[in-house]
Amino acid sequence: MKRMIFIATLLLGVSAAAQSVLSTDNTSLVIDASQGKSPKILYYGAKLSDADISSLISSGFASKDAYPTHNKNSDNLEALSVRMPDGNLSAELNVVSVDTKTWEGGKILSVLCKDPVYPLEVRLIYKSYDNEDVISTWTEIINGNKRKSIVLTRFDSGSLPIRRGDVWVNSFGGSWASEATLTCQPLGPGVRSIYNKDGIRNSQTSHAEVMISLDGKPRELSGRVIGAALCYSGNYELRFETGNDSCHRFYAGIDPSNSNYTLAGGECFVTPELALSFSTEGLSGVSRNFHKWGRKYKLAHGGKVNDILLNSWEGVYFNIDEPEMHQMMKDIADMGGELFVMDDGWFGDKYPRLNDHTSLGDWVVDRNKLPGGVEGLVEGAAKNGIKFGIWIEPEMTNSRSELFEAHPDWIINAPDRELVYGRGGTQLVLDLSNPQVQDFVFGVFDDIMSAWPQIAYIKWDANMHVPSQGSKYLKNQEHLYIEYHRGLAKVLDRIRAKYPDVAIQACASGGGRVNYGILPWFDEFWTSDNTDALQRVFIQWNTSYFFPAEAMGAHIGSSPNHTTGRVIPLKFRIDVAMSGRLGLELQPSAMSVKEKDMCRKAIADYKMVRDVVQLGDLYRIVSPYDDKGVSTKLYAAPDKERAVYFWYKTEYFRGDYAPVALLAGLDPEKNYRIRELNLVGRSLPFDGKVFSGKFLMETGLNIPDRNYGGGTHRDFASHVLYLVAE
Repeated sequence: MKRMIFIATLLLGVSAAAQSVLSTDNTSLVIDASQGKSPKILYYGAKLSDADISSLISSGFASKDAYPTHNKNSDNLEALSVRMPDGNLSAELNVVSVDTKTWEGGKILSVLCKDPVYPLEVRLIYKSYDNEDVISTWTEIINGNKRKSIVLTRFDSGSLPIRRGDVWVNSFGGSWASEATLTCQPLGPGVRSIYNKDGIRNSQTSHAEVMISLDGKPRELSGRVIGAALCYSGNYELRFETGNDSCHRFYAGIDPSNSNYTLAGGECFVTPELALSFSTEGLSGVSRNFHKWGRKYKLAHGGKVNDILLNSWEGVYFNIDEPEMHQMMKDIADMGGELFVMDDGWFGDKYPRLNDHTSLGDWVVDRNKLPGGVEGLVEGAAKNGIKFGIWIEPEMTNSRSELFEAHPDWIINAPDRELVYGRGGTQLVLDLSNPQVQDFVFGVFDDIMSAWPQIAYIKWDANMHVPSQGSKYLKNQEHLYIEYHRGLAKVLDRIRAKYPDVAIQACASGGGRVNYGILPWFDEFWTSDNTDALQRVFIQWNTSYFFPAEAMGAHIGSSPNHTTGRVIPLKFRIDVAMSGRLGLELQPSAMSVKEKDMCRKAIADYKMVRDVVQLGDLYRIVSPYDDKGVSTKLYAAPDKERAVYFWYKTEYFRGDYAPVALLAGLDPEKNYRIRELNLVGRSLPFDGKVFSGKFLMETGLNIPDRNYGGGTHRDFASHVLYLVAE
C-alpha cells in the first residue's frame, strides 16, 4: 500500500502552505490546501519523493486553482458558477478543513471549502486507486441555506492544470456505424470543447474520454501521457483552455446546457467521478491502467471472461421464427459456442413487432412467431448445452403500442408541443425521472427473469435520443437530463440487487453507451452495429484506449457486410473479432461446411487464449492510422508467460513488402514458442519456432508478402500468433 502524506512545509520564497499529496504506485497529485485560501493544484504526474515535492515551487511550478469559480477575478473558464438567492453571480471557495482516510484500494482526500459570505460549501474529493495508478475526483456542492435555493449554472466534476508545452490531445467522435473515430491534434490558444447533448446515447458522436500527450504527438509505447475519463451516462462537456499564461486547463463535467440545477436548501449535489491516470509508457501505458481499473472497479463481473455467443440480429433481423431460433441454437452449439441471444422481434400482441414502427413497451411473447414461447427456446438451449439470452429496449416505446395508449403522460416531450419521433417514425422515450416509469422499466426486466429464470444474458438497447426536452412529472424542466439518469441508476440498482449474476450488455444504436458511467451495471457493451471487419480494426483500436477487450463485443459478421457491402474473407473477420469478446452476428445456415469448420476451429482456439485477450495487458504497436499498411497489437498475460499477437493488413503495401513485425510487452529473458492460430493456406516460416522475448521486441519477425494468411485474398491478410514461454 502506497502512502498519502499530509504535510505543512515552508517552501523557498513562499509562506507556509499545507500540501496534500495523494500517491499511487507510480503517480502523485499534489494539492496546496492552505486554510483560508482557495485550493490549488501544484502537480500531477510521475511519483515524487518527499524532497521533490518540497522543491516544486522553487523549481518554477505555478499552482492553479483546483476548482475555479466565477468571481471578481475570473479571466478564465470556471468549474463552478452559481446564482445566489440575492442574484449574486460570484462564488469564492476558501479551504476550511482537510480530511484523509484509507479505503481498501488506496486513500481518499477530502478538502472542504466554504464561501466567506454565502452558505455555500464545496467538498473536493480525490480518491487514489493505488495499484491501478488512477486518481479520481468529484465534488459535493452543499447549499447551507435551509430556506432559500442556489442555482448551479456550471458544476464540473473537476479541473486539471497542465503545464504548457507541446501538448497533444487524442479524442474520439463519430456517428452510427463509425463510432470512436480518432482525432489527434495539438492544443493551441483558445478554448476547445468536446460535448454530447443526446440525452441518452452519450458516446456515439463523441466520447467523454481523452488522452493528453505531454511530449508532442502521442506515441503508443513511450512518452508522458495523461488519460481522463468522465464516468457519467448523460450529457457532458470536456473543455480545454489555453490562455496567456504557463498552463493549459482541462475541465470535465455534466453539460449545463438547459440543465441549470436548482439546489434546494440543505441539498447536496454530487457530481460524477472524473478518473485520471498518468503513465510514462505512452498511450498504451495509460490504457493498461484504465483496463485494470475498469475490470476491478467499474465493470459488473469484471475480471471474468465472457461467453462466446451467436446473436440473431443480422441473421434474421425482425423475422423471428421458432424453428429458425432452434436451428441457430443448434448451429452455434455445434461450433462450440456457449450462448445464443434472440434479438429484436420476439414480442407484441395487439401490435406484433414486425419492424421498428411498433410494439416497444408491450413485452409479451408473440405466439404467432413463437408458439412454444420463450420457455421452449430456453429448454432448447439447455438441450444443446448452451445458455439463452434475450433482447429488450425497456426505456423506449412506440406510438403504436398498448403502453403508449395507456400512458401517454409517460413520454418525454416538450409541454404543449407536437410529439417528436425517432426510429421508425414512431419511437418515443419514457420519462425515467418519473418513479412510476422507473417501476415499469424495472418490471420489464423483473417479469422476464421471473418467468424464465434460466435466462443468462440480457441485451439492453436504447435506440433514441431525447428529442424534445420536457417532463409531465417534473416541476423544473431544467432538471430532466440529470433526473433521467438518476432514475436509470435507481432502476439498475434494483435490477442488480435482485439479479446480481445475469450478464447484461449495454447497447445503444451500436456503441452509444460506451462509458464508465453506465458500465458498473453491465458486463460488456456492443461496440458498433458495424461488423465490417476492416472498419472494426479502427473502431476497436480506438475503443481500447480506455476499455478492456473483456467488455468489447466483437462479432464475426456476414460477407458482403450488411452495413458497408464490403466482401471480406472469413479468416480476416475471425481474426479481428478474436481481439475482443468473440461472438457471431450472422446466419449459420447460410454458411458452407468449410466456413463452419473454420469457425469451430477459431472458437476452440479462442477458448484457449481468451483469458489473455480479455484479461491481459494490451500493447498497441502499429496504429492503423500510421500509414504503414498494417495494424498490430499484443495482449500479454500479467506474468508474461503467454501472449497473443494480432497482425492485420489494412491496405496494399507500397512495393508489396510488409514492415517488420516488432512485438512488445514480452519478458526479454523468456523464450517463446510461436503457434499461428486460424491458419489458412501455408503456415508462416516461424510457426512452431522458439525466440527470445528480446529478439521478438528488438529484431522482430518478417511477415511473408504473398500466399499466406488468406490464400488469394492478399488485400485482407491477417495473422494471430499465440506465444507460450518455455
